[in-house]
Amino acid sequence: MKKLLCLLLAFCMMLPASVSALDYQNRLGNEATFETLEEARVNGPASLGGNYASHPVLDGYPEGTTFIYRSADMFGIRAAVRMNTSILVFAEQHFDDKAAAESYIRDLGLIDIADQATGSIILVTPANGETFGDADQKNYYALQTAMCALNARGMIDGESVTFAEGAYFGSFAYIYAIGIDGGATFLNNYVANTFDSVSRIAGMLLIGGKMDEIRKVAHFVPVYMVNPDEEVLEKYKAVNAVDAYEVNNNGIAYYNQALPLQKVVVAEEGKTNAEYVHDAYYDMFIHAMRIPVLKAGLNSAETPYQGYGGDQAPYSLNPRNPVIDGKTEDGIYVVAHKEERFSDMKSAENDGEYLQFWYEFLPEEVLDGTAPDHTIPLILCNHGGGDDPWQFVDENGYLELAGKERIALVAGEHQNIGGVRVSGQLFSGGVRHDALPALVEYMLETYPALDPSRVYVTGYSMGAGATISTISGNSSLFAAAVPMAVGPYIMTDEQIAQYDTIDLPIMITTSTYDMAIAIDQETGHISEGYQEYLNRYLGFNEMDPITFDFDTYKISGFRGDRCVYKTLNNEYYNITWYLNNKDGVPMVGLSYTQGLIHALYPQYAGIAWNYMKHFSRDPETKAIIYDEFVD
Repeated sequence: MKKLLCLLLAFCMMLPASVSALDYQNRLGNEATFETLEEARVNGPASLGGNYASHPVLDGYPEGTTFIYRSADMFGIRAAVRMNTSILVFAEQHFDDKAAAESYIRDLGLIDIADQATGSIILVTPANGETFGDADQKNYYALQTAMCALNARGMIDGESVTFAEGAYFGSFAYIYAIGIDGGATFLNNYVANTFDSVSRIAGMLLIGGKMDEIRKVAHFVPVYMVNPDEEVLEKYKAVNAVDAYEVNNNGIAYYNQALPLQKVVVAEEGKTNAEYVHDAYYDMFIHAMRIPVLKAGLNSAETPYQGYGGDQAPYSLNPRNPVIDGKTEDGIYVVAHKEERFSDMKSAENDGEYLQFWYEFLPEEVLDGTAPDHTIPLILCNHGGGDDPWQFVDENGYLELAGKERIALVAGEHQNIGGVRVSGQLFSGGVRHDALPALVEYMLETYPALDPSRVYVTGYSMGAGATISTISGNSSLFAAAVPMAVGPYIMTDEQIAQYDTIDLPIMITTSTYDMAIAIDQETGHISEGYQEYLNRYLGFNEMDPITFDFDTYKISGFRGDRCVYKTLNNEYYNITWYLNNKDGVPMVGLSYTQGLIHALYPQYAGIAWNYMKHFSRDPETKAIIYDEFVD
């Protein structure tokens, strides 16, 4: 049974650029490799194919100083590459050859970690072969720029190319750094001291090391410290704004009670470096990720490589629910399916594409039969254009939410089944409106623990369009919908007619620098597309339309029957407006987050769930039931 529960499909080849949804894969199928950076700059573009080229920021990088281990079967294809883990190791020593360098990281247990996590280990040694210094800071920033430039494009010799390092051994969500002795001193003085560098790192391990008195830590970062200098420890505690601590057998953990990822652990002495690496990775690193959601260059204008892809700072620090060997620590199993079950629903506009692949994220109590029938909510999660279903669920916060709230998730690969553009703007046709509701019905039939009265649907960008398509196909399946950053969608007369007898709670979301259909960048208020969406669903729910007044209500154009103002993750301001029907039920909502670009953000799952969880739908009468006091 355990083998069945942990099932993950093996992906064994990379797809070409014009990827089909059929036979979808998100792995590269590569063998494990250990290379110098110079070799990786050649081998990366050659293995990725297409028009990849090495990032020019690495021109002039000192040869023989940096070594790269890549695990077998790296994540790749579209945004799945962002699921790779990258661990930077700074060691103040010289290695005569690759074999010695590989032995060093193997002895630290890092190759085993990379193999389990899927990702890379980047071993960095001093440019002068002896001690880290000023030159190494510039080299580090070049390396960081190349690693974070996922799918970034540029011009080389007049030709448009895609930079390879981000796809070959980089990432941005799961970047962690380890410094040992002089390497720890380098991280303290040159990386932690630099806002644009430290704010991209999701966790640091510092074994020994010093820090110059005039240096400061520029941004909060989870840090695991071994034998720290007292003044250095106080600097990390201060920047993480710790206000509590815990003493246990592993040492002392200082943390911020409101934001527990802002944490400083001082480990007990007496362990080996490999043991410290193991503890820092499994106890700290894998529980944190960084996501770039600000405008590029906003806080990094003075940096030498400003303007390249991934040039955001700070990256947002958020909790992560890591998947290890097919399941999370809190018992969410990842089950992958590739089947012909829905092959009778083919997209005429897209060469007969159909829904063939999906992920299920299931609480263990659903799979082992201990959850009573009809007790576990289900959310259909729709990825955005170019995103990967699993990567979307992780980066938009739903995997973390599923573990905490005991929710089942299903995420289909629907990239090429959504129809075509009409007049370059509106989407029409496709089979998502049939296939995605059918996927939900399959889940309810297959897992008795799932609650048919509490089925919800959400998605971001193209996934928001898929959400609108899904509810247009069969709104009676869903108790609520939250399309985020939604684009336009043409409804048929038949799809509109279902709302003569069906109500549907819906909240649409946007942000300051979202797409034009959502936000008018000149005026700062919601665009005509969002105005139309709000009035469309007000009408479907037998509510009066809005006469928008942006002179009085600068963003929304209306007052709302209830408005909630809050700060997400202690960093971004959020406003949500609710519009009530005659019974006082908030059937339509609008959520706006200040300062964010069109991008995935882990806090969005909480926004969606805090709306959806109050609603259920009677499976027999199809009536909406609202519970204001759901916890």
